[in-house]
Amino acid sequence: MADKKRAFDVTTLPGFTAIAITAFVLLYAPIITLVFYSFNGGNSVNQWGGFSLQWYVVAWNNEAVQDATARSLIIAVWAAVISTALATMAALGTTRRGKFKGQTVIYIIINQPLMVPEIVTAVALLIFFSSVKIATGYSGLGYLILAHSAFCIPFAYLPIKARLEGMDTAMETAAADLYATPWQTFRYVTLPLLLPGVIAGAMLAFIISLDNVIITEFVKSAGQDTLPTYMLGQLRRALTPEVNAISTALLALTVLILTVFFIVTKKRD
Repeated sequence: MADKKRAFDVTTLPGFTAIAITAFVLLYAPIITLVFYSFNGGNSVNQWGGFSLQWYVVAWNNEAVQDATARSLIIAVWAAVISTALATMAALGTTRRGKFKGQTVIYIIINQPLMVPEIVTAVALLIFFSSVKIATGYSGLGYLILAHSAFCIPFAYLPIKARLEGMDTAMETAAADLYATPWQTFRYVTLPLLLPGVIAGAMLAFIISLDNVIITEFVKSAGQDTLPTYMLGQLRRALTPEVNAISTALLALTVLILTVFFIVTKKRD
């Protein structure tokens, strides 16, 4: 018998190990350095002055950080809820039916924030909301919530759509055969099966909103700094290890949420 051809394995290519190690170092060395210097007892962001938690204490007691953190969480929660609700309806409308004319255009419209540079979206939202502010006189957080929600829709849409496409429609068909209304079918059959995708989409939207800078900088009014824009402002002024401590705390929260995201979206036999 002829020898079986060996399957192609990218790890056997010359230099693969060196390239992989270099890529990981370039990706994670700056993050590890940031976390390390967040425990710096000195006043410099890059000169070690002994181990200390003082900058975490300083950040915790900083009223500006507290206000920015609370504002970021409020915006991110609302943006996640709104964008996930809209993304769920969009996913149902584009997957639970046959192909139709204009379907590609709808996909493009839904995923527009992913394809257009964020600065373009930010400028467009700035122009639009400026007109609304002048007409209504309102300048609250609603603009930031709506702007973040619009930007987060495709991030919530993709995992929900993927979940729907992987679901068997047999149970939904059976429910319809047993005279369940469309709402009852969705409430008792589709939604429970879709819930992991909805949760994953909501968490992804929350993370995207939480660390957004460009759109927030363009849309926010005076006194509406979020945690990322507060940190950006600090970089323009006196730079202390407090920024490292805030960044590390934000990193820990992000890693925690993303870990839950991967657990929820993990495929099970």
